[in-house]
Amino acid sequence: MFEKFLRVLLVWGLAIGPLLADADRDYRLGVGDKVKVAVFGHPELSGELVVNGGGNIVLPLINEVSAVGLTIYELAERITWKLKPDYLVNPRVTVALLSYRPYYILGEVQNAGSYPYVEGMTVLNAVALAGGFTERANRRKITIERKFGKTRKKIRATQSSRVEPGDIVFVKQRFF
Repeated sequence: MFEKFLRVLLVWGLAIGPLLADADRDYRLGVGDKVKVAVFGHPELSGELVVNGGGNIVLPLINEVSAVGLTIYELAERITWKLKPDYLVNPRVTVALLSYRPYYILGEVQNAGSYPYVEGMTVLNAVALAGGFTERANRRKITIERKFGKTRKKIRATQSSRVEPGDIVFVKQRFF
């Protein structure tokens, strides 16, 4: 239903979001994601914004807008309704995802820490970006802590498991 609504808006030139790959259409925003908000004809209301620790983005006139858990289309719709009718008669808003929130890698890797997420990343890619495994790494005992809704769950992973934005990858130590 929502997809049909978006197509109708696009036909009438009222796009409320960019055309993205299917994976990005369903992507839910989180703390650390960077978006570009554009309000047609109002560059002073547009800009590149990062979802802050409170889960919001801050825009002129309407201040904080909750973004965590929303798709870019839902965020564009929320901004549109906050601008209308008090500030703009017929606001046309687009939101584009510029960069994903980082993932974290800990444990037996050379350089544990936070790294920028890249589309299609696997655990092996994440380890490579962190400088590789240490000599004590157990390459078969890897976990990923991932957020599902409001809870975080630990899942067993292999080197070919997918890493998602905001994940915490942990490589355990092997015992001889």
